[in-house]
Amino acid sequence: MDNKKKLSASQIIFTILYLPFWPAFFLFLSGDWHWTEGWIFAIWFFVTCASVLIYLFFKDPALLAERFRQPGTGNQKSWDKLVFLLIVLGWMSWIVIIPLDSKRFEWTSRFPTMLKYLGGLMLPFSTFFFYRAFTDNTFLSPVVRLQEERKHQLITTGIYGFVRHPMYLGALLFFIGVPLLTGSYFGLAAACFMILVLGVRAIGEEKMLTEKFEEYKDYKQKVRYRFFPLIW
Repeated sequence: MDNKKKLSASQIIFTILYLPFWPAFFLFLSGDWHWTEGWIFAIWFFVTCASVLIYLFFKDPALLAERFRQPGTGNQKSWDKLVFLLIVLGWMSWIVIIPLDSKRFEWTSRFPTMLKYLGGLMLPFSTFFFYRAFTDNTFLSPVVRLQEERKHQLITTGIYGFVRHPMYLGALLFFIGVPLLTGSYFGLAAACFMILVLGVRAIGEEKMLTEKFEEYKDYKQKVRYRFFPLIW
C-alpha cells in the first residue's frame, strides 16, 4: 500500500466508530435491547461491513481510499450531488423509521411471519452481491464520476455479467429485507423511496458510461437488466 493509498488515522478511527454506531443506534431507537430481529440486523450489518472493509484494506487499498471520497470532489457529476443527498436522507429516514415502527411504537401490527422469514433470507443474498461488486469492480466509487487518475476501465465480467448494477441489487435486497425481517410497513415505504433514487442514479450513471466507453452499448445488449433479470 503506497502512501497515497493509505487511510489517515482519522479515517481509521472514523471507521472503527462507524461500524458499531448504526446497529447500536437501531437497537437504541427500538427501546428493546433484547429484540431478536434487531440483533439479527445488527450482527449482519456489522459482519458484512467489517468483512468488506478488511478485504479492501488488504486486497484493494486504492478502492478503499476511493470509498472515503468526499461528496462533491473528484469531478462528481453535478446531478449526482443531489442524488447523493437524497440517498443520505433516505438512509437516515429508513434506519430511524424501522425500529420506531416495529418495536417502540408498534405502528405496524399483525405482520405475516412468512414475510419475516423472507426478509431474513434476503440478507445473505444482499451480502453476496455487495461482496462480489467490491471484489469484481475496483472502480466502485461512492459518487458518480470518471476516475481518470485511476485509469478508469469498464467492468463487464464476474457478477457484472449477471446484472449491470450488482451493488444496487445488494442494496435493494438490504433495504427491502430488513423491514420485512423486522415487520415494518413504514420501513418498506422508505425502502421504495430508496429503490426509486437508486434507479434514477443507475440511469444517470449508465449515460455517463455510454459517453465514456463506446463498448458500453454492446455491454447493455449482452447484459440487459440493471437490477433484476427479467424485470429491470
